[in-house]
Amino acid sequence: MYSLSLPRAARHTRPMERPLRSGQFVRWLAYVGVSDDDGDATRAQKVALTLAASTVTALAVIWVGTYAALGLFQAASIPFAYQVVSLASLAVFARTKSYRFLRFTQASLMTLLPFLLQWSLGGYVASSAVSLWALVAAFGTLFFFSVNASIPWFVAFVALTAFSGLFEPTLAQNAAPIPDPLRVAFFVLNVIGVAFTAYLLLQYAVRARDQAFARSEALLLNVLPPLIAERLKRAPGVIATSHPEVTVLFADVVAFTPFAERTSPERVVGVLDEIFSAFDLLAQRHGLEKIKTIGDAYMVAAGLPVARSDHAEAMALMAADVLAEFARLRDALGLELAIRIGMESGPVVAGVIGRHKFTYDLWGDTVNTASRLESSGIPGRIQVGERAYRLLREQHRFEARGEIEVKGKGLIRAYLLIPDA
Repeated sequence: MYSLSLPRAARHTRPMERPLRSGQFVRWLAYVGVSDDDGDATRAQKVALTLAASTVTALAVIWVGTYAALGLFQAASIPFAYQVVSLASLAVFARTKSYRFLRFTQASLMTLLPFLLQWSLGGYVASSAVSLWALVAAFGTLFFFSVNASIPWFVAFVALTAFSGLFEPTLAQNAAPIPDPLRVAFFVLNVIGVAFTAYLLLQYAVRARDQAFARSEALLLNVLPPLIAERLKRAPGVIATSHPEVTVLFADVVAFTPFAERTSPERVVGVLDEIFSAFDLLAQRHGLEKIKTIGDAYMVAAGLPVARSDHAEAMALMAADVLAEFARLRDALGLELAIRIGMESGPVVAGVIGRHKFTYDLWGDTVNTASRLESSGIPGRIQVGERAYRLLREQHRFEARGEIEVKGKGLIRAYLLIPDA
């Protein structure tokens, strides 16, 4: 029974295993010289160069086989020598992970050997302009070397091309007896091969550039609002803007310091990441601007950098959602913590400070009052100031706290916002 079922299963699985094994081999080959210490740029360059060198090494079989079949063993020995040296360089690269060694070896081989093959065959016409392959090396060094380091390689290609043109009449006198149809076929193959390889290199470079730009843009937008980021890219310098109608909210995890002292660092960071990531999603949903986190405190604003008339209402909804989301996370994570929220409306000044590690921040009495309302608030409640209360009293229910003592401001009137059930 089992002897009949096993071969049947094997017949169904083999066709699916072949592409998997082939893909695994290509991936192993691509990463054969990559080390754990490599950065993203070096890793991408190593993978691209390894695949390019392996592909050209494999394609060289066409030239070796064709020239050997025509009895042109001297010409056949040149691409064969490239294969041997290229494979040896890849083996050394796999062992040493030395990117500098591999790129120098491949650039040298790809620059010199096409010209040697051309000279051995009798010049441009007889060789079907095989020296065009050296142009791939000149282009490739732009990607695998720095821009300045690629200049000598391009100069070498130009010099060897000029030398070949100068001695073309002499070389043509000893042209190899290659049939015209084969010579034309090789010419087409050389032009297409060089164009295709150069196109792939340029396409890879453009894709890598676009991906790097997208990552940089995403990181920038994690730090700055989109409008501020665009202004900073167009005109670097001090950015400061007054906003007359804004609502600012501070949320702070109560008793988080004692929790952090008795908890492993990994769990402390993990808990804050869970909480603040959830708050980030809420801010995005309500169209608010997260300003920053300060330890276990979270700061968000409504009405900037683009003004909106419903800034206080949007923040009230955000505050209610923060309470509900924190309660859910507290139960899910098994925490015995609470959150305290303070918010106030009014004018602020917003801007970017710093040059190397810049940040988008807010200043003004509204910010200070919102912060003090949070620190003097009640765990599990939303405490708002007089100006926010006036904007929200028609739409929401409140519990008056009367006048409370606030550090740096004396007595101020505060209210507790009661979220809708």
